[in-house]
Amino acid sequence: MTAHTTAGRPQGPDPAADAEAPGFTGHRPFALILLVTGAIGWIASGILVLERLALYRDPGHVTSCDINPWVSCGQVMGTWQSELLGFPNPLIGIVAFAVVITTAMAALSGARFGRWYWVGLQAGVTAGAVFAIWLWSQALFSIYILCLYCMIVWAAMIPLTILLTVRNLVHGVIPASATLVRFAAEWAWTLVAITYVAVAASVFFRFFTAFTGL
Repeated sequence: MTAHTTAGRPQGPDPAADAEAPGFTGHRPFALILLVTGAIGWIASGILVLERLALYRDPGHVTSCDINPWVSCGQVMGTWQSELLGFPNPLIGIVAFAVVITTAMAALSGARFGRWYWVGLQAGVTAGAVFAIWLWSQALFSIYILCLYCMIVWAAMIPLTILLTVRNLVHGVIPASATLVRFAAEWAWTLVAITYVAVAASVFFRFFTAFTGL
């Protein structure tokens, strides 16, 4: 087993040496994943910020995703959960997803990042995923109203979090046994699909009456 180096500095053992790395963990393919997920999350966050500003100007403004009493960004924006830190949550997304997009563009331009950078990105994305899980729980079990653009952000966070974690496992950024690395590499996209199904099922069954009228 050999060690990866960045600017002559060892990053530690690379579990990918013991198992074939999935294609998406390559430099350019993963940069494209960062770009797509980052762009989707950034656009959805940007729309939410614009809608929030419109509500500040006109409290009677009807947002573009006010579809019915159960799917309404406007009503969600009226809750304390939408401003957990004292300002609209989407502002966090604007900044965070901009970092993801910048990382993607730099990588596509040929930049190579040290282990410390990937550790930082992993920490930031993981924190974002925890925040998204909390918002999901609040939407389903406390507010009982869905925000369409928020769900788009959730949809972007799922592959971003899972695939970044797998990428970092494969490249030795996150220390792990070869068995765990092999499992993560082989099941990465399946885990993404299972998470999508689980989230969709939770929304469907929680809002079953609203969706079916039964």
